[in-house]
Amino acid sequence: MDAQELKKSFEKVFSSGGDIRVFFAPGRVNLIGEHIDYNGGHVFPCALKNGNYAVARRREDRKLRFFSENFRHGGILESSLDDLVFHKEAGWTNYPKGVLWAFEQRGMKIPYGFDLYVYGDIPGSGLSSSAALEVVIGTMLADFYHFPVTPTDIALIGQFSENRFNGMNCGIMDQFASAMGKKDHAIFLDCATLKYLYVPLVLGDYRIVVTNSNKPHSLTASHYNDRRRECESALHDLQKVVKIQHLCELTPEQFGAVESVISSPIAARRARFAVFEEDRTKEAVKALQKNDLLRFGNLINESGDGLEFEYDATCPEIDVLVEEARKQKGCIGSRETGGGWGGNTISLVKKEDIPAFEANVGKAYTAKTSLTADFHILEVGDGGRRLF
Repeated sequence: MDAQELKKSFEKVFSSGGDIRVFFAPGRVNLIGEHIDYNGGHVFPCALKNGNYAVARRREDRKLRFFSENFRHGGILESSLDDLVFHKEAGWTNYPKGVLWAFEQRGMKIPYGFDLYVYGDIPGSGLSSSAALEVVIGTMLADFYHFPVTPTDIALIGQFSENRFNGMNCGIMDQFASAMGKKDHAIFLDCATLKYLYVPLVLGDYRIVVTNSNKPHSLTASHYNDRRRECESALHDLQKVVKIQHLCELTPEQFGAVESVISSPIAARRARFAVFEEDRTKEAVKALQKNDLLRFGNLINESGDGLEFEYDATCPEIDVLVEEARKQKGCIGSRETGGGWGGNTISLVKKEDIPAFEANVGKAYTAKTSLTADFHILEVGDGGRRLF
């Protein structure tokens, strides 16, 4: 829907009149660099053209009224600026409420409530719809209330709200990509310093195919937080012998020399993945800048293998998609993308071979899992912004 259609949809749910504004923030795909944003590493995401839209109008009281087109069976859900507390039964509205809470934690008091209509067109799970919702709400608040925040601030506020309000111990990558995305570019981001570089996404005859497994996942209920704790355990042991703040400060060679001090074999496997994934991410950016797509594809494969065998972050459905993708003509790399345990894969596929790729992978996937995969060619867009 365009901005005018969204405005009309808002008016049907609430009412017409007043200062109605429309905002957008995109989902993201991470090309490589998984699970290392919270380990002080580099990541390489890009923003989607798809995302979450927020249509809002300020109120004169402290009431909050929420409506989601994607969850319209819930109707209008009401809350208040005086009740910025997580309630499990509040469902998706905990995400905008968490952002409001996080702004106020930074001293930016929100004087009036609002009516909010949300619509999302992100295909499937695992492409950071929650981060896109946090960023679009942050963008809205900054615009309505003239808060002195930058897009980077909005990303950090979104991460803080997800960590502290919603209980998901995520890193900064998803919110940063949503807030700072740039059309036709990926972002090479140092998650320890927030220094970043826009890298043109020039793929020649190849395209990134995003495959939705339609195997849903819930990161707060998955092993995501466990993996973070395991990495922290490994870091604690390593800090006894090396002066580091993050796992990803170590090169693979340096890690090999001190790996034996990690007391837990499982924690050692998680740390090994993080260290080698950091190295792969740096090499992948260099390969893309040199237009060495075969090298880029090989590194995508290595990342996927690490996620499956070292980080244990995949699931049988994802493993089938990756295995079948790598068999196909014209595919030079495939792996899981996102938080893991379901969601999506990305595959680097020659443009002329995409129809056969989708048909063959889709048929094999359904035969082995009884699920139907959805395929989308990656389109890269800009970050969070006001549309109208």
